[in-house]
Amino acid sequence: MYKLVAIGGKIRGKEVILHEGENIVGRGNEVDHNLTLQGLSKKHMCLTVNEGKVYIEDLGSSNGTFVNGKIIKRQALNKDDKIAVPNAIFQLVYVKEKKVSLKNTESKEDVEIEQREVVPNHLPGKIRFHFKKKIMPIIYGFNEQYEWSQLVAILLGLFIIINIALTIFPVLRTNKNILVYEIALRGKHYADEVARINNVALQRRNLEQINTNFLDKEDGVVSYELFDLEGRVVRPLNQLNSYTNDTLSIETRDWIQKNAKPLIKILSDGKIGIGGAIKAYDVRTGREEVVGGISIRFSPRSLTAEAANSSQAYFEALSTSILVAIFFFAMIYYLTTRHIEQMQLQIEESLRGKRKELESKLLMKESIPLKNTINSVLQRLRELQSTDEGGFDELEDDGPYLRKLEDFLSGAQGPVLILNSEKNINRINLEGEDLMGIRESSSSGMSLLDTARDQGFAATVIDLCDQSANNDGCNQKETYEIGGHEYEINVASLMGKDGFAKAFYITFVRES
Repeated sequence: MYKLVAIGGKIRGKEVILHEGENIVGRGNEVDHNLTLQGLSKKHMCLTVNEGKVYIEDLGSSNGTFVNGKIIKRQALNKDDKIAVPNAIFQLVYVKEKKVSLKNTESKEDVEIEQREVVPNHLPGKIRFHFKKKIMPIIYGFNEQYEWSQLVAILLGLFIIINIALTIFPVLRTNKNILVYEIALRGKHYADEVARINNVALQRRNLEQINTNFLDKEDGVVSYELFDLEGRVVRPLNQLNSYTNDTLSIETRDWIQKNAKPLIKILSDGKIGIGGAIKAYDVRTGREEVVGGISIRFSPRSLTAEAANSSQAYFEALSTSILVAIFFFAMIYYLTTRHIEQMQLQIEESLRGKRKELESKLLMKESIPLKNTINSVLQRLRELQSTDEGGFDELEDDGPYLRKLEDFLSGAQGPVLILNSEKNINRINLEGEDLMGIRESSSSGMSLLDTARDQGFAATVIDLCDQSANNDGCNQKETYEIGGHEYEINVASLMGKDGFAKAFYITFVRES
């Protein structure tokens, strides 16, 4: 089986498996292998695999196809040949296929994986093992649909909600229950007060003579009904001798005949309903008997204040938790991506011959196996390059290449910028300084991204440098507006013996 392995460019590490027959590679949709590379044609090239041999053909692409540094139309390929297209360099790799006959392969692989990691004997280890094997696969499934940064944000959001639900809500609920209980005691007190004030009338069972005027002046009492055991309303006077149809009063009438405690109910409109019995002393039996009931609807200021305080406490807790979560999300995000960015930078330096292996001062023991693997791959690549090209100095200096371009600068007509292999500023002529607003004396050795006023301009130049470096130093150009005028930016690079760009020569041509 043959495959293409990207060893240079923006998709470094990507593999393209070549099947028997024609394999059309390009940027369009109607190809066998779609690669989203700038400069690649919709149908760029075709690789044909036939009985163990591979042939390559350029399909009339705009920027051409290069094999081992030479532009081609059609030719046969050998194992380890390097194929260059815009923004990528591939190497043809042959992989021996091992045919293994297994029944239910998927389940056997799962069993093997499970057997590799044994369940620890101690409790913390068991918890960690089952968390990793039972819960994390669910999270991994979500990670296949959402970016890990979005997933971390979602998990932090769930943490906030669960934390508030388990800490703030119980406290607020307890405060409200205490307040409701105090209001219920007030309702019972009002019922007892009605019985005390109207003791004589109640003993005579003369409910029409009951006085409830004090309830009209009590704070928080929205409405009330006093009724006999048959449900006939006796107070307030505007409902005298009518039968109640209020749900709270009906429920209170049924409640007081079976329960000694008052009825407490949170009503749908946010008010509190209290139902209690009106009792009278019976001289014949020597006991208090229930002769009627009273239902009161409360909406005291204390209840409104409690609701406002609860809302404010919830909002403050939510706001504080969100701010803390954002802060910790930023720390987790940058702490994680810093390792990746550092590895990516060091891989680039290693591939350019500036570093022998990956190393980091940041501690993450989980990344050590990955670093060891990458270091092994880099070492193997250096060995392959040494064998293919007869050896080279892996720490080749930019200096000789930069000095060559500086000689060109002295006779240049128009603005010129020279960057070193790290895309840091090396030289700018006077016309270039006036055009870009960058002074060589204050920016030498600095990144173009850090010194250019227009980040879009800097990004365009950097991208053209990458394109030229990935196309064996060929000139790359693009139009960009600078100072209100259109300029054609041309970037050519000098390639070192190690196959990497050592210096970039950028010129600017004003379009008419």
